[in-house]
Amino acid sequence: MSASDQTPGFSAPVIGITSYLEQAQTGVWDVRAAFLPQVYLDAVTDAGGIAVVLPPQPVTPATARRVLESMDGLIITGGADIDPARYGQAPHSRTGAPRTDRDAWEDALLHAAIETELPFLGICRGAQMLNVALGGTLHQHLPDVVGSEKYQPAPAEFGTEPVRVEPDTTLAGLLGDGLDVHVYHHQALDRVAEGLRVTATSADGVIEAVELPAVPFGVAVQWHPEENAADRRLFAGLVDAAREFRTLKEQS
Repeated sequence: MSASDQTPGFSAPVIGITSYLEQAQTGVWDVRAAFLPQVYLDAVTDAGGIAVVLPPQPVTPATARRVLESMDGLIITGGADIDPARYGQAPHSRTGAPRTDRDAWEDALLHAAIETELPFLGICRGAQMLNVALGGTLHQHLPDVVGSEKYQPAPAEFGTEPVRVEPDTTLAGLLGDGLDVHVYHHQALDRVAEGLRVTATSADGVIEAVELPAVPFGVAVQWHPEENAADRRLFAGLVDAAREFRTLKEQS
């Protein structure tokens, strides 16, 4: 082993985190740029991982597999609404303009991760993307279903909701049988895709987490765990699974 191999962090797994493409201003420039809130990066590094940002770009299944070859784990982050055409619906009046580049990018990454059993975590939009990628549908405007704006109380303001976690699940092993979570979503899972298991719900029945039991670690939550710096258990679970994935890959 070389001296560089013994430096702190050498054994840390690499976690790819999808990002947005947004119009951004810096100095005299006003350009499209890769954008990701720092809280996602902090959540990974706090849990012992190395964070690598994966912005949307032209993608094929082969491209997605190649990108993930250098990753030990994957996070599909929150953000804009998914194009309803992907699940066979016309857009609701409150559904945001489609970001087709990001939809295609994350769909391909998720399929490649599932194919290779790469550990992955979906967050908010990421949970919705997993469901849609596997054939499920969404409620396009949750207030129409629950009669309340409590899941997205105001622009840039997170709500807090208690969720109940199903026993004998990966999520329960990490978080116990329930907790209060940060929510900011006006959409939610409707018809759950075949192969996914609902693992957490709110008091009024909104699906707040699903898992893919067919892979060693495939978890997706509708809430925003990155916003809770005092609780990194979910990210630690991903990092641990990513470390095990890399070890098995090196031994094969």
